[in-house]
Amino acid sequence: MASASGSPVRVRFCPSPTGNPHVGLVRTALFNWAFARHHQGTLVFRIEDTDAARDSEESYQQLLDSMRWLGFDWDEGPEVGGPHAPYRQSQRMDIYKDVAQKLLDAGHAYRCYCSQDELDTRREAARAAGKPSGYDGHCRDLSDAQVEEYMARGREPIVRFRMPDEPLTFTDLVRGEITYLPENVPDYGIVRANGAPLYTLVNPVDDALMEITHVLRGEDLLSSTPRQIALYKALTELGIAKETPAFGHLPYVMGEGNKKLSKRDPQSSLNLYRERGFLPEGLLNYLSLLGWSLSADQDIFTIEEMVAAFDVSDVQPNPARFDLKKCEAINGDHIRMLEVKDFTERCRPWLKAPVAPWTPEDFDETKWQAIAPHAQTRLKVLAEITDNVDFLFLPEPVFDEASWTKAMKEGSDALLRTAREKLDAADWTSPESLKEAVLAAGEAHGLKLGKAQAPVRVAVTGRTVGLPLFESLEVLGRQKALARIDAALARLAA
Repeated sequence: MASASGSPVRVRFCPSPTGNPHVGLVRTALFNWAFARHHQGTLVFRIEDTDAARDSEESYQQLLDSMRWLGFDWDEGPEVGGPHAPYRQSQRMDIYKDVAQKLLDAGHAYRCYCSQDELDTRREAARAAGKPSGYDGHCRDLSDAQVEEYMARGREPIVRFRMPDEPLTFTDLVRGEITYLPENVPDYGIVRANGAPLYTLVNPVDDALMEITHVLRGEDLLSSTPRQIALYKALTELGIAKETPAFGHLPYVMGEGNKKLSKRDPQSSLNLYRERGFLPEGLLNYLSLLGWSLSADQDIFTIEEMVAAFDVSDVQPNPARFDLKKCEAINGDHIRMLEVKDFTERCRPWLKAPVAPWTPEDFDETKWQAIAPHAQTRLKVLAEITDNVDFLFLPEPVFDEASWTKAMKEGSDALLRTAREKLDAADWTSPESLKEAVLAAGEAHGLKLGKAQAPVRVAVTGRTVGLPLFESLEVLGRQKALARIDAALARLAA
């Protein structure tokens, strides 16, 4: 795919550095990145940091770190540079000032002296009359005398863009043809009274100067599109823009209660998923399904497979619901797709302080390497590894009291004594031998393997569920395992 003029694809991802990155933002970045890579185009990473009250350097650094963690590379932008630098809007203020003046000089914009009270009064009157309550064009054609009067009264004007008095139609890449009537898209502000440019100006100006061909962004910005298209036509007339980009508006991501997932929702924070040990490839696989799919019967795929197949025309316009359980399940599939060596290394942050409850001296690398392949088959997120292997590295198991009560029923002491005897005689280099020992202990007491192994598991690991028991026993070793069964018997006797 190319632009309307046939030029190569150029898309942009332009977040504001406010707060922690959220999954909706990541989905937008993913679709832009995949679109650029699919078409061998250019991804421009731009920082929209003109809101000094909300933007922060910490959030800016988090954005860069998040992009790197997710595996998104960019062709132009911070730390990379490019022909349209700088890529932080706070460093481009002179550009916006110059463009605003050109729009004023050409009659595409005008100064508006209306006070907020006057605007509110006229809007209320319009609502009462059943008319559109947007700006009514009061200052569109002021005489010189009226301007002088406002200035004499100390009025500080904003700059408004003059919208065309005709319907505006465009074809959305996701939603098809859309038409806006002029009464629903009034003149709008592009520069504040203090001279600071607004998003409504800086975003299209940067897209124009950076020669963006396709704008893929959230559905919440759809209502601003006719204003930007009108501004693009003016910028093209002034020689600032080459063409109007194609627009595609991505569906809402919905959270609990059929509400749009907000960055204030706890489950929307990207940091939460990093802390819990989601893989970038697992999280991106799931987020890609929020509005798009590789095929009707395939939910699990690599990022390379997504890039090869991604077409924005396949994105669905309907809202997509964020399902945490499905996200975890898909992440678990990606954990199992890792090479074992890669898995063992990715778990490292959860195997040492301050996350892990054992000391560095208690950690045994040989035991970790031995248990890792078995742990890999069970995890949904990497953070689960800590609880799953703590029995190997702590001096004593951490007993879940509910598990103890559930497993240690009447007769468990007799079963454990028999199991200890059988295990002591077993071959500890073979999980199958350990299984046969516990099976034999169960048969001696009229129990099947499932019921026979429950007290053994709790005695050795502290929990009723966890990694495969017999492989865990083998890795833990005869001496420690039998000592823990002895300790459990002592506790039952007490």
